[in-house]
Amino acid sequence: MSQIFSNLQRFRLLLKSCISERDLSKGKALQTLYVKSFIPPSTYISNHFIILYSKCGLLSEAHKMFDEITQPNVFSYNTILSAYAKESQTHIARQIFDQIPQPDLVSYNTLISAYSSCGNIESALNMFSKMRELNADMDGFTLSAMIAACSNVTDHIKQIHSLIVYSGFDSYVSVNNALITNYSNNGFLSDAERVFNVMGEIKDEVSWNSMIVAYGQHKEGYKALKLFQEMVHEGWNVDMFTWASVLTAFTSLEDLRGGLQFHAQLIKHGLERNSHVGSGLIDLYSKCGGVLDAEKVFQEVLEPDLVLWNTMISGYSQNVKFSEESLECFRKMQWIGLYPDDCSFVCVISACSNLSSPSQGKQMHSLAIKSEFPKNRISVNNALVAMYSKCGNLDDGSKLFERMAERNSVSFNSMIAGYAQHGLGIKALVLFHQMLESENAPTSITFISVLSACVHTGKVEEGWNYFKLMDEKFGIKPVAEHYSCMIDLLGRAGKLDEAQRLVETMPFDPGSIGWAALLGACRTHGNVELGVKVADQLLKLEPSNAAAYVMLANMYASAGRWDEVAMVRKLMRDRGVRKKPGCSWIEVKKEIHIFFAGDSSHPRTKEIYEFLEEMSRKMKVAGYLPDVRWALVRDDAKEGEKEMRLGHHSEKLAIGFGLISTPDGLPLLVVKNLRICGDCHNAIKFISAIVGREITVRDAHRFHCFKEGRCSCGDYW
Repeated sequence: MSQIFSNLQRFRLLLKSCISERDLSKGKALQTLYVKSFIPPSTYISNHFIILYSKCGLLSEAHKMFDEITQPNVFSYNTILSAYAKESQTHIARQIFDQIPQPDLVSYNTLISAYSSCGNIESALNMFSKMRELNADMDGFTLSAMIAACSNVTDHIKQIHSLIVYSGFDSYVSVNNALITNYSNNGFLSDAERVFNVMGEIKDEVSWNSMIVAYGQHKEGYKALKLFQEMVHEGWNVDMFTWASVLTAFTSLEDLRGGLQFHAQLIKHGLERNSHVGSGLIDLYSKCGGVLDAEKVFQEVLEPDLVLWNTMISGYSQNVKFSEESLECFRKMQWIGLYPDDCSFVCVISACSNLSSPSQGKQMHSLAIKSEFPKNRISVNNALVAMYSKCGNLDDGSKLFERMAERNSVSFNSMIAGYAQHGLGIKALVLFHQMLESENAPTSITFISVLSACVHTGKVEEGWNYFKLMDEKFGIKPVAEHYSCMIDLLGRAGKLDEAQRLVETMPFDPGSIGWAALLGACRTHGNVELGVKVADQLLKLEPSNAAAYVMLANMYASAGRWDEVAMVRKLMRDRGVRKKPGCSWIEVKKEIHIFFAGDSSHPRTKEIYEFLEEMSRKMKVAGYLPDVRWALVRDDAKEGEKEMRLGHHSEKLAIGFGLISTPDGLPLLVVKNLRICGDCHNAIKFISAIVGREITVRDAHRFHCFKEGRCSCGDYW
């Protein structure tokens, strides 16, 4: 008997070792021994095999082991329940939960946490309510899971907070830490500060780190650094999570110099190759424009994990010109055997949006569907909705939005923005009112999209109403972007005096965003005198911003004031300011083709130019007259030069190539890095009618969908 007991103890130790090391091969060998040897059937041992297989990602094996237990106890149920919960397979987890004869606290916590992790707030709340009705005990884990579940619903989190105080759980550090994170993520920094301050001596390192991150998230970098200094002064342990938290402070300040100095401190502590700290450094460099430095950090990390790969993919996607590198990084991550998670897909789908590559976007959508995480993951679906909209495929974006089992504020924001960018202002506003009727509260970003919808449809009165509604009903203070929308709205409607008055009466410095919006309106309506004053203000703020010089020069050119045009161009040369060249690109057969004005570098240039010449003849027969004001050449230019320049604008070249390279009837999507010119806008309407094609142009401001001789913007752009 003693020999059997000794062997049993050794068997248990070996099994626990396999679990801790995730050693599947040894674990399977132990199971074979368990089945064939003297060891009597044991619920305890079976439970641990369930744990082993679930930690190794073999849910089917774990469930098979569970089914073989003759008399499962609550721990058995909780073990398999936890396995499915961790894989976010909540429907199976719920089925197992309902089979438990008498669920205990662990059972409830596991299922609530599972619902919370996948964003299913309604189910989490229902389970929590059922738990309360049965007078079941709750603990810090229960409340922390509920706080996480209510991450986007302010009213619920306030109620949970009240319950925490009433039940005496406000002394639990883990619960308070969860509250700090939740309040910060939802924009309530003062509430996060209040929780942190009342914690007194129960704070732990996580509390300090959470508050430092909260300040960083809200661009209160100086407060974050001061809190870090206070933490060190009080003798708290500073670990890699603390260092990474401090990096968020430098990132929020966009303080590359301070970040470099802090990086040197990390090297002194031997932490530069730590994956967690490396993620913070990559994020810092990426957001401060140092993508190449971010690459160096990535290459120096000894054992890059999934989080580090995701941060690098995100770093590339945040810098538009590195979007191709984002896709390549994603593929390398897969090649080394790491499985992408929802964060991976969100980042790489964003890169597809930057590239306006429908084929790449659809490929990522297919990969997401085939992946192991739940197909209804909200964050991925939100990214896909935004991607389809930005790639000109609004129908697919709308269909995906309608199919989503669950939506949050980001879901509505993505779809509202899509409608607004495509000129469907009415649909955008209707969806906004549907959002108000749901449990999803509008955010600051929501109102940017709503005001943009008003901008592109000329709804001045409605725009003012929504602008006032922000603060009066939802307590959202307008920021520069909201004022910019209102200035743009008034300016496009020709109300330049009102737009100027709004700029001058803003409660804070209008900055470059406000003045740029007003300058754009001056250019649209040809108000050179006001435009000169506005440009002067803008150039004082950003003397190296080429856009202001270009708009001013174009206004002078449109008015025929060529001496002033020359003066502006000389000023640019003297200050070393270079104009960003206008270009357009189109994807054909999964390959991107880029064109510049007057481009002759494309292999099919001769065919493109011949096609456009023939198209120009057909357009003139149909009534098209070139608007030579957009040629921006002196009035004494050679005869035909203005019209020739217009005919070779980059968007026309891209469309010409698309039409000769794709089958009849296939829609085209062209992207331009600047605003589409007035003549091209008019010409593409004629082209769409002549060739019977739908042609979408995404410029720097919005989408123009040309079909049967009309544009979705209604010529209000």
